[in-house]
Amino acid sequence: MNKNNLVHISKMTGKLEGLKAISTNTVTNNFCLKMNKTKSDNIICKYCYSHSMLNTYRKSMQECLQHNSNLLSTKELKDNQIPFINELYIRINAHGELINQMHLHNIVLICNKYKRTHFALWSKRKDIVKKYFDNNKKPTNLILVYSNPKINNIIDENNIPKYFNKTFNNVSHNKFIDKQNCTGQQCKDCVLCYEFNNINTIVEAVKINGRLDKNI
Repeated sequence: MNKNNLVHISKMTGKLEGLKAISTNTVTNNFCLKMNKTKSDNIICKYCYSHSMLNTYRKSMQECLQHNSNLLSTKELKDNQIPFINELYIRINAHGELINQMHLHNIVLICNKYKRTHFALWSKRKDIVKKYFDNNKKPTNLILVYSNPKINNIIDENNIPKYFNKTFNNVSHNKFIDKQNCTGQQCKDCVLCYEFNNINTIVEAVKINGRLDKNI
């Protein structure tokens, strides 16, 4: 199979070093573009690390991410378009966001092919998620993490959107200090978001390009 027809898997760096991810192109995603241009200071997308990276020092990544955007969102994947996966954990949407229901459908196909892998998908698109899983079975190895767009507005486990398992919340560095449980360790050493457990509200201080921002 020509590699150009395979879904691309990225090796992550920084906080996500040691993990691999299936991502798409943030800078061509209409939802991401709209959210990034918000005038509201309390919307985390305004400070999006992915927009910053892909428009500057990681601009070369756009080609492979756009390849995934096109492949995942247009039609159902064939079995031989799904790459071999031997990892325990795979991140979905380290860059980018769900584009449409076909995108989510193809992620489900990948999850169902590799049932021993834990797939953790971050998304703000609860509309796409609800519409799709109202009519389709959710894989048992797929953890859905609702990426809360509002800063300092923690969504706890009693208010998780339908079909999601956890929420990921951003707060100012000096607020909700007792609730901050994502505090600088690498994801591979924590995996709180990547496993089913009794901690379903994840809280992190706002970071800009991986560094704590004390101005937000």
